[in-house]
Amino acid sequence: MSPVKRRVRWASLTTPQRAALVVAAAVQLGLAVAAWADLAKRDPREISGSRTIWAAVIAVNFIGPIAYFRWARRTPEEAR
Repeated sequence: MSPVKRRVRWASLTTPQRAALVVAAAVQLGLAVAAWADLAKRDPREISGSRTIWAAVIAVNFIGPIAYFRWARRTPEEAR
């Protein structure tokens, strides 16, 4: 018999749980906005791969923006 999963409601969260959730969401959103802004301003030669694919990857939780900052960006010297 499989256990029944219950949805957790905002009202049932404690204040520290709510605060942690808001902070995590703000960090995730901040990382994504910073990554998309960087992607938009960079010269295409300074990006490894497709802009479209990286834009989609950035939308994947914390992992996407971190992957973009780690692997997608090239320095102007590398782009030459």
